[in-house]
Amino acid sequence: MQIFDISLIIAAYLLGSLSSAIIVCKLMGLPDPRTLGSNNPGATNVLRFGGKKAAAIALFGDMIKGVIPVIAAQWLNADNLTLGLVGFAAFIGHLYPVFFGFKGGKGVATAFGVYLALYWQMGLAVIVVWLIVAKVFKISSLAALIASAFAPAIIWYLTKNMEWVVITSVITVMLTWRHRSNIQNLISGSEGNIGTDKQK
Repeated sequence: MQIFDISLIIAAYLLGSLSSAIIVCKLMGLPDPRTLGSNNPGATNVLRFGGKKAAAIALFGDMIKGVIPVIAAQWLNADNLTLGLVGFAAFIGHLYPVFFGFKGGKGVATAFGVYLALYWQMGLAVIVVWLIVAKVFKISSLAALIASAFAPAIIWYLTKNMEWVVITSVITVMLTWRHRSNIQNLISGSEGNIGTDKQK
């Protein structure tokens, strides 16, 4: 891997480290999302106390920081492995942001942004799975877990690119790990519906 590729990966991590939820709440005069609700700096938590507008902006910000570095790497003719690692770096930046004490969100929107930029059909398919599960069960975390679980199979079916399958699988494992408290709540039946204070 050349210095150019490494530079793209580092830049992606730094962009991913910009927490949209924290920045949006600060600009809109809302409380720090790390201090209310689930204490998670993500769009779902912002929705609980900041409303739909703030949550939508945070969601868009988290997705676009997954899209931009991958699109930029594509424009600069990076190879498939570098494209995948750039997307992964943006995702890691959201989870462990250098600008916010390495305490970030759970990575769902950023992962979906990466998928859209990496291979838009895959991103669209994953989002459709999320929407269907969210519509049926009204639980954001469950929708995220199921959609993420389908991602490696979808990218394999569409591209047969093993590098992307491996990277997508690692993202799925890490996203699942970040949702471990949600999984416990799902098992116990205490996980709340989308937009409620109960959901963590």
